[in-house]
Amino acid sequence: MAEMQPSQAPEPANSNRTLTIVIYVLQALSFVVMVTGIVAIVMNYVKRNEVRGSWLESHFRWQIRSFWFGLLWAIIGAVLSIIYIGLGILFINAIWIIYRIVRGVLAVLDYKPLPI
Repeated sequence: MAEMQPSQAPEPANSNRTLTIVIYVLQALSFVVMVTGIVAIVMNYVKRNEVRGSWLESHFRWQIRSFWFGLLWAIIGAVLSIIYIGLGILFINAIWIIYRIVRGVLAVLDYKPLPI
């Protein structure tokens, strides 16, 4: 089966593009209200099939990976914070998550997929 090129991918509904932006906003808000991160990841999994095959699929994959790897490093950082190295891990993790949110938002605003 031939791999779809970005130009051949079906154009997603504009509502799915808006949803992708909303999920990025929810991820950003999770720094203040943690439950928004959980809402965002649930939305990713529930709406994932609607963006399959479009350029937004890469954004959903990016968001899902950002959540799970961010959570993993947050747990490791929290556990290791008793020996202070965890504080550095938590700081670097926060910067990494912010980078992924900003890069994702900029790409979706430009109608561009993210690297897989």
